Formats: sequence, structure tokens, C-alpha cells
Amino acid sequence: MPRPVPAAPARRPRQDLKMKRPAAVAALLPVEWRLYLSETRLATYRSWPFTEDCACTPERMAAAGFIHCPSENGPDVVQCFFCFKELEGWEPEDDPVDEHRKHSSGCAFLSLRKNPVDLTLQEFLKLDKERMRNMIKKQISQKVTAFKEESEHARRDIEKLVS
Repeated sequence: MPRPVPAAPARRPRQDLKMKRPAAVAALLPVEWRLYLSETRLATYRSWPFTEDCACTPERMAAAGFIHCPSENGPDVVQCFFCFKELEGWEPEDDPVDEHRKHSSGCAFLSLRKNPVDLTLQEFLKLDKERMRNMIKKQISQKVTAFKEESEHARRDIEKLVS
């Protein structure tokens, strides 16, 4: 005799997946993923030369996807955490989003229609795959440049030996 099918368990209501404590959650993320959070990018602007009464304030720079990467010769060097485009020579009236678009129009971070914390896991992983592709392209470009410089140096050394 067939047995009755047990009733399906009651569905739990969908929990709000918004981060209740973003700082605590962010600390668990890989460093690269923390850069999707504007607060993390903003924290890199401790010595930014432009503040109030400027278009390129730290808040606006971070919102445009930039992290501050100062050097001895370039106190205003920034890099997009996503497309890895580096920019320097900022003027107080420069708009960070406009400059980002002008120099890296294909940056997918600029095209985001929602806050990164609101992305689904699938959307986030697809986006981060693009970021990783950009990172690899940048690294390859740097390696090719270094190789060309080394080979030119070696060529000059060989020419000195021959002459």
C-alpha cells in the first residue's frame, strides 16, 4: 500500500541579503574584492593634494573607481582598481568620472548600473573575471616592456664587445 507523501517543508522567508556590518564582512574578503567598496578606495587618499572646493575630491575620485598610488615624483597618481588605467597631472577642476571615461572608455566599472554590493554572485563573478583579464593584460604589457628594455640593453652590450 502506498504511503502518503510527506508535506513539503514550509519555505523560509527570503532573508535580506544586504550586509548588516559591511566593515566586518569586508575584512573577510580578498584585498582585490575589497576595492569594489568605495570606502576601501577612499582610505587610500590620506595624502591626496586636492580636497574641498575641488572637483576631484577624494570621495569623487574613489566613487569613479580610483585608488591613490602616490610616488615621490607623482603625488597625484591614481589607478582604476578595475581597468588599471593610471592617471596623473590632476587639476582642481578635473572631473574624475569624465577623465576616467576620456582615458578608458571601455572600463566596465564605469558602466555599472548598480552598487557593487547589490550585484548577484553571478554578476559579481562575471564582472571580476573582466577585472582579472584587465590585470593580466596590464602585467603582460609591463613584462613585454621590461623584456624590450633588457633586450635593447643586451644588444648595446654585445655591440660594444664586437666593436
